[in-house]
Amino acid sequence: MDFRTQKPLQLMQVFSRTVRLMGNTFAFSVAAEREKIAFDQMEIAVVETRRIESLLTTFSDTSQTNKINARSGISPVKVDAEVFDLIERSIAISRITQGAFDISYGSIDKKLWNFDCSMQALPDAETARKMVHLIDFRNIELDAEAQTVFLRNKGMRIGFGGIGKGYAAEMGKRKLIAAGVESGIINASGDLTAWGKQPSGKSWTIGIADPERPNQPFSYLDISDKAVATSGNYEKFAMIGGRKYSHTIDPKTGFPITGIKSVTTICDNAEFADAMATPIAVMGISAGLHLVDQIPGLHCIIVDDYNKIYSSKNINLTS
Repeated sequence: MDFRTQKPLQLMQVFSRTVRLMGNTFAFSVAAEREKIAFDQMEIAVVETRRIESLLTTFSDTSQTNKINARSGISPVKVDAEVFDLIERSIAISRITQGAFDISYGSIDKKLWNFDCSMQALPDAETARKMVHLIDFRNIELDAEAQTVFLRNKGMRIGFGGIGKGYAAEMGKRKLIAAGVESGIINASGDLTAWGKQPSGKSWTIGIADPERPNQPFSYLDISDKAVATSGNYEKFAMIGGRKYSHTIDPKTGFPITGIKSVTTICDNAEFADAMATPIAVMGISAGLHLVDQIPGLHCIIVDDYNKIYSSKNINLTS
């Protein structure tokens, strides 16, 4: 064999791209030989995320989500099989979390809580009660044969803020794997999924953020071929009367949860990890951990208001 005629081996590198999607920052990283190849591959996931956003957004009158909301209490709306199935899975999660996860939370709008601006006072309790009475996943009526969705009560609204980013990350990963991408990470503003190994052969790892110092992880976790989601009060919150109020709202009361700073979930599916992070926080430490330990393949880490760390069974953290 004449080794002089062989081309030199190209070393794999990690290339990254950040894009604003679904109202959040999505970071795509893939291992590839050249930048052009990597960016062409990442574009596949970007296009897929934009497609999903067009279906699920509440900021477009033409989205299937808004069509469902516009006909609440009036008539069923036929939707794509993809949207129907996502709603069906969302309702299943509502059942196992006893309503702590509920996509009909959409009736709580920014007139009650707006964590994107400075709030000076707590919302009116009576207004909160009036809004939460519309939150009830049992009033989302699905017709599998007709492939329709009907919100039984006028004024009900659904939204996919608790599951949409994870779903998009999961679907983006699947598209990239189908395109031959053997290693990468999709980070949908804290809801992420990773597959394969780094070019060095090592597993992908992430730092678990310290809620008091988000840029300083208190531990690290191996996430190759895993999905991770975090729900915490260190990015979005309101300071009212010197007290921090989490952006995580209890759908039964309309008010923020207390006692927990962050919940990190780990499993094999980004959609499920995303969907479970918030309800675990809503359920509380004891009930949340108990539920997680009943679900095969699901794990979580909880940090309470006093920085005490709790974890479900079989969590392997490194410092």
